[in-house]
Amino acid sequence: MAELKTSYLGLPIKNPLVAGASPFTLQLDVVRQLEDSGAGAVVMHSLFEEEITHESLELDYFLNKGTESQPEAQTYLPEPRNIETVADKYIAQLRKIKESVEIPVIASLNGTTPGGWVRLARELQAAGADALELNIYTLVTDPTLSSDQVEKNYISLIQEVCKHVSIPVAVKLSPFLTTLPRFLARAYKAGAEGFVLFNRFMQPAFDIESLEVERKARLSTSADLALPARWIAIASSQLEADFALSGGVHSPEDMVKAIMAGAKVSYVVSALLANGVKFAERLLKGLNAWMDKNGYESVEKMRGTLRLDKIENPAAYERANYLRTLKSFDERVL
Repeated sequence: MAELKTSYLGLPIKNPLVAGASPFTLQLDVVRQLEDSGAGAVVMHSLFEEEITHESLELDYFLNKGTESQPEAQTYLPEPRNIETVADKYIAQLRKIKESVEIPVIASLNGTTPGGWVRLARELQAAGADALELNIYTLVTDPTLSSDQVEKNYISLIQEVCKHVSIPVAVKLSPFLTTLPRFLARAYKAGAEGFVLFNRFMQPAFDIESLEVERKARLSTSADLALPARWIAIASSQLEADFALSGGVHSPEDMVKAIMAGAKVSYVVSALLANGVKFAERLLKGLNAWMDKNGYESVEKMRGTLRLDKIENPAAYERANYLRTLKSFDERVL
């Protein structure tokens, strides 16, 4: 059988299948099932900046509401000794998961401003997180805000967090950056040891009858693999950083493509949500069978075989290929 062992962010991992950030980690039993089904590592569900900010404002409001309504009243509620916050619950769950499984557990922070992230990052490290994933994304709607300023804010966040923790930090990005290679180089210099390409977002759906905007989650398909695979094939030839492919891994062949592009690991979420966590076993068995059939002794020897600097026709990843593809399409139709 082929050797599936790999490493990610300096962590030894038994295989390249990683359960990405998802509701799986809300339940200990599900995390144990993921480990039993062969997952090489697990990323915790994300702790969102908005959750912490909203909770803080809400708590402050209810603790102080009406305290100045009459001279005698300075407060209507006694100060609670302990209030368990969203962050506290997250950290407690991380500790429980670490006690329950042996595979690496990666904590996930989703935010765009330094704020309390340094403190939280330290607490997650103290709670036992093997690595930290910074999931950064801003939907910029302000026409006066430049792309340079947005990216500068991201880099500052990455730099501050990396400076204050000793565990490895990966950055999960959207594909909507002005110049992705430049940003990756800057983030790597700021301390990021790895990158997760790409984040997937819930896009609003328009209901033209009720005239409402609905929030709907769409699971990925194998068709979504092309975008992250292309960029990992390019970026992994330019940086020594570790890359994780996220989005579109639904079959053993999808895992092969991710590895050949240069990814250290493949994040799997939608396929497990659709087929159950035990589907991880089928993916790994299929990966091993494919490698045996095609003569690959190990994941390490297969990695990067389709990377930009290793293929005969690098233009396949560039604009020239786009032009040829359009021409061939026209010839078939006309």
